Amino acid sequence: MNKAILRLAVPNIVSNVTIPLLGMIDIAIAGRIGDDATIGALAIGTAIFNFIYWNFAFLRMGTSGLAAQAYGADDKRECASILGRSMLVAFGIALLLLLFNRPIGTLAMKIMEGSEGVMTLAAEYFFVRIWAAPAAIGIFSLHGWLTGMQDATTPMVVSILNNLINVGASLWFVFGMDMGVAGIALGTVVAQYAALLITLIFISVRYKAYLREMSLRECLNMEPLVRFFRINSDAFLRTLCVCTVYTCFTAFSARFGDTILATNELLMNLFMLFSYMLDGFCYAAESLTGRFIGERNREAFRRCVRLLLVWCAVVAAIYIVAYIFWWEPILSLFTSSPTIMACAGEYIWWIIMVPLVGFIPFLIDGILIGATKTRIMRNTTFWALVAFFVLYFALRGVLGNRGLWVAFIGFIVVRFVLMLVATKGMNTELLMRIEN
Repeated sequence: MNKAILRLAVPNIVSNVTIPLLGMIDIAIAGRIGDDATIGALAIGTAIFNFIYWNFAFLRMGTSGLAAQAYGADDKRECASILGRSMLVAFGIALLLLLFNRPIGTLAMKIMEGSEGVMTLAAEYFFVRIWAAPAAIGIFSLHGWLTGMQDATTPMVVSILNNLINVGASLWFVFGMDMGVAGIALGTVVAQYAALLITLIFISVRYKAYLREMSLRECLNMEPLVRFFRINSDAFLRTLCVCTVYTCFTAFSARFGDTILATNELLMNLFMLFSYMLDGFCYAAESLTGRFIGERNREAFRRCVRLLLVWCAVVAAIYIVAYIFWWEPILSLFTSSPTIMACAGEYIWWIIMVPLVGFIPFLIDGILIGATKTRIMRNTTFWALVAFFVLYFALRGVLGNRGLWVAFIGFIVVRFVLMLVATKGMNTELLMRIEN
């Protein structure tokens, strides 16, 4: 079982770690072409796209759980139909984003509060990168399907190629073409379309037998389509709550000045580095939970959950140690500003707390996605979101930026506690589902 977990987790870890590393490289590029305002603009632009795109990450989550169960049941036609349904929805959403990119961008800039210089650069970044929407959202569907098909290698290879192209293109557009922040955005656009094309080629070659089973009529069959939307609507609302917290964290940071905004963004990259690493095991949980439910394999499911808990605890411990002893050299790779480094030293302990309280909610998410029990995720995350806003508005006047960090940690803790309560007895329920 450990081999099965690592076979899925390690490639996903490699894939996921490239995402925050790429963000850090973008920040490093921004830091070399401008001042704190340039980093702040990239932080705001990135936060907006995180909010937009990750609200549609439900396509990855819902597709993954459904595909894993179909794979476990050895139903090739349903596997192909799930891919078709997911891609149709993905491109429909992307088309709407492109059609309404101007009002969306204008509204986003009004919501995010920063200095005039920061917001001008952020708008420049946004209106270039938005054209990557079809590729970015399509990749969510494709990689979710591959995860459900127990294939973590293809997304890993594509992610590495995507990020190499992104770095190379961004460096060329920024330093070779002197395009500034817009060059960083254009590098992302080029890389994401390249990644979409590469993924489609991989799937057409490796999963030819499944694609032959695909039927448009079956993809549009109302009964499975309704189930697809029900599961994905829960995942969408859950993701909306999470993205609201991350986006508001950046927006609230901007109210404390450019230095605090830049510092909080760098520290949040450390958090994202942890979350993407842990997500590797959570993706393994999605794949294996769905597969064992599809196979109706009770014993394998129970053993898988126990081992995943151990692996996630080990990852959390490694990050806690790394952040305690090496946070300064890590952050110094991405900024040469003594002001930002001094500011980061005041808040680093909040980031050190995240792995301690966060690893169990991450794991439960993976199990719930694989089991397609998405309603629990939706409800617990909503109440954690409420807690975040209550804590922030109650403490901002007294603690300032520290109050914002208390609210962020509180969001994770409340979600952790509510998940433990909501999933009490869930293991038994799932086992009964497998047996019956």
